[in-house]
Amino acid sequence: MSITWLIFETAGTIAFAFSGAMTGLSRRMDVFGVTVLAVMTGIGGGMIRDVLAGLTPASALRSPDGLLLSIATALAVSIGYQFIPISAQSRKWIGLLYAVSDTFGLAAFTVTGALTSLYAHPEEAYVMPVMLGLITAVGGGIIRDMMAQRVPLVLRTDVYALAAIIGGLSVCFAWQHLSPAAASWIGFSIVLLLRAAAICFHWQLYHPHPGFHKRLRTPRK
Repeated sequence: MSITWLIFETAGTIAFAFSGAMTGLSRRMDVFGVTVLAVMTGIGGGMIRDVLAGLTPASALRSPDGLLLSIATALAVSIGYQFIPISAQSRKWIGLLYAVSDTFGLAAFTVTGALTSLYAHPEEAYVMPVMLGLITAVGGGIIRDMMAQRVPLVLRTDVYALAAIIGGLSVCFAWQHLSPAAASWIGFSIVLLLRAAAICFHWQLYHPHPGFHKRLRTPRK
């Protein structure tokens, strides 16, 4: 894999491990639980990606870098959390940090998932890279939320999976016309901008609601 892939893989692992650790702390888990959640979020999506791409054993099992980064992130977050005074303002900043890290991880892993497919199976131009980008981006978060006993973020947050899909398509299109590094940064930037705009402007997809029948009133004579 290229140095660009390695940069995004490392950045995504740290960002998602941070979000996993923060979720564990919000659920009042001990340091072991926080670390498990950080590891599963940081490397879970990448392991699913590698298996689906036919790259076995998964890279997380062949190299300890992702595992060690996730553990180090979990321990750093756990130690630093003790020095944060609990107040309305600090809760707001913690929520912002969580949103930033989750968005950054989503963008980075969308790129690594798409690039993994394009490197391993260059004959697959769009479907496989986009799907692997999506699975890599949301896989760790789904594991995190299920272990924390809550509805996965991807199922309740608008313009989340959609941002990853658009980012994956952007990587595939740019891959055919530009260098791999340029395609990576274009896809990363698009996912980042879409998620940031969705959070700032409260963009929402259509939410189905149960229908209702208006009572027909008979006009009085």
